[in-house]
Amino acid sequence: MDESFVRFADVMVPLPVPGLFTYRIPRELEEAVKPGCRVVVQFGKRKILAALVKEVHNRIPQLIAPKYIMGILDEQAVVNPAQFEFWDWIAAYYVCHPGEIMAAALPSALRLNSEARIMLHPEFVDDKDSLSDNEYLITEALHAQPRLTVDEVSKIVGFKKVMPLLKTMIEKRQLIMEEELEQREIPKKKAFVRLSQEFQDEEKLRPLMDQLAKRAYKQLEALMVYLRETRFPAGEASEVELSKITEASGASIAQVKALADKGVFVLGQKIVSRLEQFQSTSAASNVILSEAQQIAFEKIKQHFQAKEVTLLHGVTSSGKTEIYIKLIDEVLSQGRQVLYLLPEIALTTQIIQRLRQYFGDRMGVYHSRYSTGERAELWREVLKTDGKRQLIIGPRSAMFLPYVNLGLIIVDEEHDASYKQQEPAPRYHARDAAVILAKLYNAKVLLGSATPSLESWYNAGSGRYGLVQLSERYGGFNLPQTIIVNMREEQRRKTLRSHFSSVLMEKLQQTLSGKQQAILFQNRRGFSLRIECSQCNWIPECRNCDVSLVYHKKQNMLRCHYCGYAREVPEQCPECNSTGLQMQGFGTEKVEEELGLMLPGLRIARLDLDTTRTRQAFQQILDDFGQGKTDVLTGTQMVTKGLDFDRVNLVGILSADNLLSYPDFRAFERSFQLMAQVSGRAGRKNSEGWVVIQTFRPKHEIFRYVVYNAYEEFADQQLAQRKQHNYPPYFRLIELRLLHRDANTLNEAAYALNDELRKKVKYQVLGPEYPVVSRIRNLYIKQFLIKIPRNVSPKETKQGITSAVSVIMKLPNFKQIRIQIDVDPY
Repeated sequence: MDESFVRFADVMVPLPVPGLFTYRIPRELEEAVKPGCRVVVQFGKRKILAALVKEVHNRIPQLIAPKYIMGILDEQAVVNPAQFEFWDWIAAYYVCHPGEIMAAALPSALRLNSEARIMLHPEFVDDKDSLSDNEYLITEALHAQPRLTVDEVSKIVGFKKVMPLLKTMIEKRQLIMEEELEQREIPKKKAFVRLSQEFQDEEKLRPLMDQLAKRAYKQLEALMVYLRETRFPAGEASEVELSKITEASGASIAQVKALADKGVFVLGQKIVSRLEQFQSTSAASNVILSEAQQIAFEKIKQHFQAKEVTLLHGVTSSGKTEIYIKLIDEVLSQGRQVLYLLPEIALTTQIIQRLRQYFGDRMGVYHSRYSTGERAELWREVLKTDGKRQLIIGPRSAMFLPYVNLGLIIVDEEHDASYKQQEPAPRYHARDAAVILAKLYNAKVLLGSATPSLESWYNAGSGRYGLVQLSERYGGFNLPQTIIVNMREEQRRKTLRSHFSSVLMEKLQQTLSGKQQAILFQNRRGFSLRIECSQCNWIPECRNCDVSLVYHKKQNMLRCHYCGYAREVPEQCPECNSTGLQMQGFGTEKVEEELGLMLPGLRIARLDLDTTRTRQAFQQILDDFGQGKTDVLTGTQMVTKGLDFDRVNLVGILSADNLLSYPDFRAFERSFQLMAQVSGRAGRKNSEGWVVIQTFRPKHEIFRYVVYNAYEEFADQQLAQRKQHNYPPYFRLIELRLLHRDANTLNEAAYALNDELRKKVKYQVLGPEYPVVSRIRNLYIKQFLIKIPRNVSPKETKQGITSAVSVIMKLPNFKQIRIQIDVDPY
């Protein structure tokens, strides 16, 4: 055979392993195997995986004899070249493996963790004399059970290494291999009904109806609903959904099928779209911008002529969304796609309601609470050059969709920490990755926020990004007035009611009497943050993590918010047998209960992780609040992000000190952002709003910035401190985390890695140190922090880090150590 015609494929496998793997393409698959398609491969001695082809070539591997590709799963590519280029950048910048990016990028219906099953070849002739003993056992088993896994075959023949045998049987055309994906793409089908040709004759239809009226009234009702839906005989006897007929008529499916048995109806199924159908009710041209908005809109377009990225800094309720709508409409009219990123799934609800009226079915929504089938269908729709869904809305995962002609990326609330992926790898930041993604498509990026991240503000100030500002609220409404309440003084005067100051309660009662609404922010869920013994100060802790357990009253359980461990509340202290167990601290659950007791008849709802675990729960809570069915909404960070309600007159921040006391160089920045954002929910329409901030440290400088909405002054002060102490945006950070079940082994590995890092990394290395929570899920943690000047390429440092990690992982004692590299942490 002429080896120049032998073809090979470099593939990614869905495992956290470095690099690509080369497989030989069988002659019969040479035309079918293309970059971006999924193929079935044997990986190792026993694993059968679905892999993703990145490159097809004729370069013969020198060190190994490559295995053959066993099958192909896609007729057309599911990943395009721009995606591969984007994945390569993520792998290089965030120091992760290609397989980890695949797992994060592909929807689970297309995800590549799979199980191969063996089937009889359609052309197999059952000739027992020509089969070996093992071949006979396998074929007989397949007669009894049409599909077998590799493990099941292994048990049948009585030995483990069955792959050579199976490959031989495949080559003999005795077997074929079918890939059973864990989440298979199954088309959605709906049952439809149409009137049979025979009864489209009115002369036959009338006597039938008379007969049904006497003997089968429900069948008559079903028939009448069909005729009403199709307007027959004036209209065409078209298809109608079976569910519509049963719901409108009250007839059962069996009664409709009885009409089919009589030849009246013809039943059938059709493949239908899973994607949510949106109807547009207005054109984006009907959106009227204020003078300030129009100026900002024109400035953004001017900046886009010279710069790839523009930052839109607009105060809360300044009308940034209207500007987004105008920009989206312009880009879509050019035949290009738009990606609208939001920090959390929760925010998509209100944005969808606002955008659907302008963009209808051109809009697609992509996030993890949609079904696997919906996400896979949208993936394929976006991949089409003529796809209908041109505007995609979603959280950070939406940036991995296979865009064909991306023209604009909007990163709304760009400051939000939720854009940073924490676990598992790849630990990317969607805001920063969006800039790279846009470059691949020659697209533009608009970052929007009332409280921009200091990195984005610095980039805008240095001229790297364009900067556009909106300093007034839409409609000329004033920003809310802010009151700082000294909780020590409230305690001294004995005017506190539980955790609510007299000022907050007074403002709340004024709000309710004026038929207005309030939002109360407490950044802790649960009922009580901990339970403590009044005699010996014992506190129940998680058995898997070094944290105290939080009391959840609804379940009457103590729970760990890191690993999910739960236990019952003890009746007495296990250390001193005292029954004096007291609750310390408070969460949203306690706020909901105690406020309800203080103000009987108050309609209060809670918005946190515990109340929004289902896809529709969040929507229902917001709908009720928006329709005035709820007076007070209390919640965690979810209530701070982009919510827009006309009647919210009061916002209460119940414990501002919790935000300030976190040991993180970003603590003041995050505190300012949270307080400013949640304050912005008040007084957005028609009336002046109020914000009440409760604190034991009323003279802390951050409150002055919040009261006067002095973002620029705050940013200048924080940037000066960051520069002095070598933190972003002046320095890059890389964090290394080591995890192991044994603390002594972890310490030994940490000190060994410390020696290697100081040899191979020439910039500042801090650590190893235990983090604030030093054990999670029974894994002890130690971490390093490496600081690199911003004007220096981090490539050499990353190579030094990976080299040092490689040295440690090769040592016999440390092979079980897990080492995580996090570029741009926090």
